[in-house]
Amino acid sequence: MDIGDFGDFVIEVTGLRRSYGGTPRGRGRAGKAARGTKSRPDYEAVRGIDFSVRRGELFALLGTNGAGKTSTVELLEGLAAPSGGQVRVLGHDPYTERSAVRPRTGVMLQEGGFPSELTALETVQMWAGCTSGARPAREALSMVGLDRRADIRVKQLSGGERRRLDLALALLGRPEVLFLDEPTTGLDTEARRETWELVRELRDGGTTVLLTTHYLEEAEELADRLAIMHKGRIATTGTVADVVAARPSQISFELPDGFHLGDLPPLAELGVGGHEMSGRTVRLRTGELQRAATGVLVWARDKGVELRGLDIRSASLEEAFLGIAKGLDDLEEKGL
Repeated sequence: MDIGDFGDFVIEVTGLRRSYGGTPRGRGRAGKAARGTKSRPDYEAVRGIDFSVRRGELFALLGTNGAGKTSTVELLEGLAAPSGGQVRVLGHDPYTERSAVRPRTGVMLQEGGFPSELTALETVQMWAGCTSGARPAREALSMVGLDRRADIRVKQLSGGERRRLDLALALLGRPEVLFLDEPTTGLDTEARRETWELVRELRDGGTTVLLTTHYLEEAEELADRLAIMHKGRIATTGTVADVVAARPSQISFELPDGFHLGDLPPLAELGVGGHEMSGRTVRLRTGELQRAATGVLVWARDKGVELRGLDIRSASLEEAFLGIAKGLDDLEEKGL
């Protein structure tokens, strides 16, 4: 099958589930379950999710700890079989047709295991011996900024340098699809931004990238589209702009002396959907930021007052992320 056979979508996930088996209640140290006991129910880490990734797209999978991100990525990488649903990578099942998928993908796990006595160069050369069509080892090290550390033993590399070595190995085979699981954990600010630039170059060159990250700024910088997972389900998906637009913008300021909340123009007429008070500070939430901000500023001008602590801002991905997680937790507590 060539690259044109699977259409626009390089990754397709439909109804995907992954469960981890429970242990029987009453099981003793000898490993034998007591007669008549029942097994604990399986833990379902991924609960029926759907998404797709286009060729040449960078798709970010976000979520809190335990959301199911890594469990999902392991299924995409073919490291385990789904408990339900279907995965297709490059038109193939990555688990049952691993030999057709693995040579065309690159994988950077959350933590790599390297022989500590080998140098960085020897590590890449060893890995290259197991990789079809591997690029030169020194080229791979240069791509991730480790060319000057080639002769340093792995045990002497910093945590951030080991992460870059992980990335070098993922890039060895010139992958069509690149899985990056928390790629910049442990990197300093400069190294993180250098990695972002490399990932952009790979995407612009046609590589499809699926990224998991705890750094929301990273997703904002890199992602063409993203999905936010929470407790095994996808809560929302779309571009960063789409996801953020669903959350209200915010205007906050201190009420001038002698004024009260009721002295402001009618909030509904300003397009304000909600407000909070903390002492003298007013916080307005709106889906029409320009209209609301203009109304507040015109009112202050007409009254001849200064709005101290004035802060006008659009919603951020962080606010959207936290709001989605909190909203779903609240629904779950209510049994909805």
